[in-house]
Amino acid sequence: MKVSDVMREPSPVKLTKHEHACVAFEKEGASFVIDPGSFSPNAARIISGADAILLTHEHFDHVNAAAINAALAERPDLRVYAPAALGDMFAAHAGQFTAVAAGDELAVAGFTVTVHGTTHALIHADIPLVANVGYLIDGTVYHPGDAYFVPDASVGTLLLPTSGPWLKIGEAADYVRLVRPDHVVQIHEMLLSEIGLNIASMLLGEKGLTGIPLTAVPAGESLTL
Repeated sequence: MKVSDVMREPSPVKLTKHEHACVAFEKEGASFVIDPGSFSPNAARIISGADAILLTHEHFDHVNAAAINAALAERPDLRVYAPAALGDMFAAHAGQFTAVAAGDELAVAGFTVTVHGTTHALIHADIPLVANVGYLIDGTVYHPGDAYFVPDASVGTLLLPTSGPWLKIGEAADYVRLVRPDHVVQIHEMLLSEIGLNIASMLLGEKGLTGIPLTAVPAGESLTL
């Protein structure tokens, strides 16, 4: 082995933000997508470019079941990773489904993914809680799904939900303070108007309550991490 191989810099990661909570990760020609849901009109196209699909929980805005099942039928090599509660949704392709839970470590499309958390944030006492996991990608980028679970790990980039029936801005700010990432990328923002987006960015960004830079990435655009 050459010294140059040992000292080689990590490959850059391309993060593409899609609608709502859907994000795709790509490096060295391999990719996976998290939470391609029903708010993404191009969910089938997004999935078609992925080697794997990771789902945080069962709600329709995070899971486009029809598009995912169609892709599984077309591509026997495609894999879905999600909490066990989603197994029935993909029962026709059980061999392509892997149940995950907190503490798991996965090798997905050349990435290392660790699994954190157990439960969706409370919406209302009358609405049953569902399983929800967060994914830490290559030890640096964290997607929490619909929960403000603080992983027992340092986080470089936090994908921060900023709208939803379970969420208020003050809790989002406190969550960023607890996680203490280097950088925040806004996700789960589809319920906000343009004014709401601007207010969220102002309150949750570097000059607001958190002191940490926040980036709002338009759907379909990418960052290099």
